[in-house]
Amino acid sequence: MQLNQFLQGLETRKNEAGQSTAALQAPGSKITANRAKITGSGADARTRPQAPEERTAVSHTTRQALEPLRQRLHTLLVDKLDLQELNAIPEERRRGELKQLIEVAIDADKTPLSQPQKAALVDQLLDDMLGLGPLEPLLHDPAITDILINGANSVYVERGGVLEQEPNVSFRDNDHLLQIIHRIVSLVGRRVNESSPMVDARLADGSRFNAIIPPLALDGPLVSIRRFGARPLRIADLLGFKTLTPEMCRYLEAAVLARLNILVSGGTGSGKTTLLNTLSSFIPATERLITIEDSAELILQQRHVGRLEARPPNLEGEGEVTIRDLVRNALRMRPNRIIVGECRGPEALDMLQAMNTGHEGSLTTLHANNPRDALSRLETMILSSKLELPLRAIRQQIASAINVIVQVDHLLGGPRRITHITEIVGSEQDVISLQDLFLFQQHGVDVTGKAYGEFACTGLRSRYDERFRTRGFSLPPDLFSKRILLKA
Repeated sequence: MQLNQFLQGLETRKNEAGQSTAALQAPGSKITANRAKITGSGADARTRPQAPEERTAVSHTTRQALEPLRQRLHTLLVDKLDLQELNAIPEERRRGELKQLIEVAIDADKTPLSQPQKAALVDQLLDDMLGLGPLEPLLHDPAITDILINGANSVYVERGGVLEQEPNVSFRDNDHLLQIIHRIVSLVGRRVNESSPMVDARLADGSRFNAIIPPLALDGPLVSIRRFGARPLRIADLLGFKTLTPEMCRYLEAAVLARLNILVSGGTGSGKTTLLNTLSSFIPATERLITIEDSAELILQQRHVGRLEARPPNLEGEGEVTIRDLVRNALRMRPNRIIVGECRGPEALDMLQAMNTGHEGSLTTLHANNPRDALSRLETMILSSKLELPLRAIRQQIASAINVIVQVDHLLGGPRRITHITEIVGSEQDVISLQDLFLFQQHGVDVTGKAYGEFACTGLRSRYDERFRTRGFSLPPDLFSKRILLKA
């Protein structure tokens, strides 16, 4: 087998250097045990991947110094190992088996290394052969929410809402970065090349991945990764982060249980998807949910969930399935609620029609700066459906379909706040009437550069108060009284 030949080659090199290999061949040694497991004999000892906290952090300078050795060992391993044989090993053991072989290869090379350097080199080689290369340490860091790559040597991350450059992470060159991009998109059946230089995909952990490559990207491939925590945020987490107040939470829970149609609006990175996930936790477990997304991100807590994902065209330009197609098909799937990850085109019309034809309690998101802009964007998206509808009819459709708009913003310094909870009152003379129930008013920026302000209740009562009571969810009489709720 090629693995045996690889080991024998390393042992020969050690013998030529005057080093004894008796210890490596001794019964019970790591290499002998590893060979026995690969060939199907010996004990079935399971080796799990390294936990994130076990990774050795090294500087960019150290990585550069180790680069010639890393390239030499990587070439040796790729040439000598049978990758099909390696992939046949169970996933929970594969990393441990390969780690042992890499350690033998490093020892045989005789390059003097400190223990931290050796550990870092092992991690790099494992990441290159089994993972996503330099991205792996970032994907193991739970504090990172966004990874932004502007070419091989420019990597930025967002931690705690603050964007900062990551000096210790880089790619060998743009070709190396392209290899990682191709590896990611191939796993989900997508493609990216000069004729189709933009791609959306998702990683194994559910993170959203977007890449755009030359010739559209002038200085090298551009990559954006939106990460989601291993544990979905719950309403208690949002309350702890002061994204909203208990009074706002009480109202939103009532709105979901009363089957109001809710539109979550906000800018890029403001937390729309996170908020949508959290709101969906209020939906009773007895209801059937259908989720529709361009790239699957939603992590719902209910058991009865049907997940649909759009599909791009193939190489021949055929086989495309749009979100609009999925919304239409979802109406035939007996859903209690339809949740569209994001409306961004003609599917907005089909979504509104679904809300108006018995699928109450549906949720969706879109990009907009405030509730009024959200309505304007909906109008624009409906007009893009190429149906010649009068503007008055479109606005009446919106006013009757959408009940509540929740605006969430990413403020200076990192905090995310729900800045508006707004109800649609109706339409009068082609104008949609809105009323703000809860607001966040920013007062300034503190010495650390973080925005601060206060949550307030406007004093207007919900027009759905009676509906809440008939659905068995009575709100306290003083919930809507005008007052300052919280300083944050």
